[in-house]
Amino acid sequence: MVSLDSPITVVRPHLIEFGVGTAGKLGAWATSKGYSRTLVISDAFNAARIDVLQLKGEVSVFSDVTPEPDIANLDKVLAAAEATQAELIVGFGGGSAMDLAKLAAVLAGSQQTLHEVVGPNKVQRARKAALAQVPTTSGTGSEAGIRALVTDPETKAKLAVESLHMLADIAVIDPSLTFSVPARTTAATGVDAMAHCVEAFTSRKAHPMIDMYAIEGTRLVGKYLARAVRDGSDAEARAGLSLASLYGGFCLGPVNTAGGHALAYPLGTRWHIAHGAANALIFPHVLAFNTPAVPEKTKAVMEALGYDTSDTVQSVFDAAYAFCAELGIEMTLSGLGVPENDLDAMADDAFAIRRLLDNNPRDLTRTDIRSIYEAAY
Repeated sequence: MVSLDSPITVVRPHLIEFGVGTAGKLGAWATSKGYSRTLVISDAFNAARIDVLQLKGEVSVFSDVTPEPDIANLDKVLAAAEATQAELIVGFGGGSAMDLAKLAAVLAGSQQTLHEVVGPNKVQRARKAALAQVPTTSGTGSEAGIRALVTDPETKAKLAVESLHMLADIAVIDPSLTFSVPARTTAATGVDAMAHCVEAFTSRKAHPMIDMYAIEGTRLVGKYLARAVRDGSDAEARAGLSLASLYGGFCLGPVNTAGGHALAYPLGTRWHIAHGAANALIFPHVLAFNTPAVPEKTKAVMEALGYDTSDTVQSVFDAAYAFCAELGIEMTLSGLGVPENDLDAMADDAFAIRRLLDNNPRDLTRTDIRSIYEAAY
């Protein structure tokens, strides 16, 4: 763990609008900036309700964002961005839409290709278009960050781009946009938001400046997630989860995730399991595995979720598993349709994600990863 006097760089969207009923503030902001050509990048469901953003002028919509977007999906987005010559690009949806919006903002009209910008700080020029992010789920925190992920269908690996040029000019977080999210998706995405916070809190790169967001985000999920699952129109609970997701996004930039996300990624890239569901299934296994390395922080996590646990791995696992299972989340790989004969390939893929595994507080060997998949099966 790093110490209080360790250097850290923290960035935020230049403007954050938060609260029920704030979605229309995007249109007022865009008008004040003089933007007359806007491209909204969204999925089909959210594309049907873009009027809530109150955008003026020429508004084009790309409505074909897919879950766990791949390079082909990005290519379609870039073609739309080139065709519209938008002055403002809006990511309107979950993490997939917002990540594609980030990439469109920096790659449209650029001489650089996706593969040339994979990794940290490889985008060579400031973007021409402004960037706005409007989340409609409470999970990824992508509205707050400078990373974007797309899947390479050939290697089944997630390609991660990181650049300050992908920081939003404005993030509008209106919890009412999440009222329609189904209970099962609410549960999974809520655990994803918590996983961002927990993995940052227990990371080898954990920093006191980020710890406060991480533990508060975890507490918000512990307080409000079950409520939102029971009643999707509970405005206070939805707002609490939206704030937790935002705090999780604050954690991603300077600290990032660790072993939990590394083990979850192959479920999405290989078997198209939703990112939140994959993280929820893996969460108790990796949290318990890491307990010997960070016992005090693990105890603080479980207390934030409302559980009093001992320092034993089994105690932590039982409580974390119960938290997820009681939300109605499927907690076995077999239940999600993953074939047992793919566990070795999944372990190979996860073990190769060094950018995350190297953050984990306890070394995860390939054998450890395979054992966790077996236990989760």
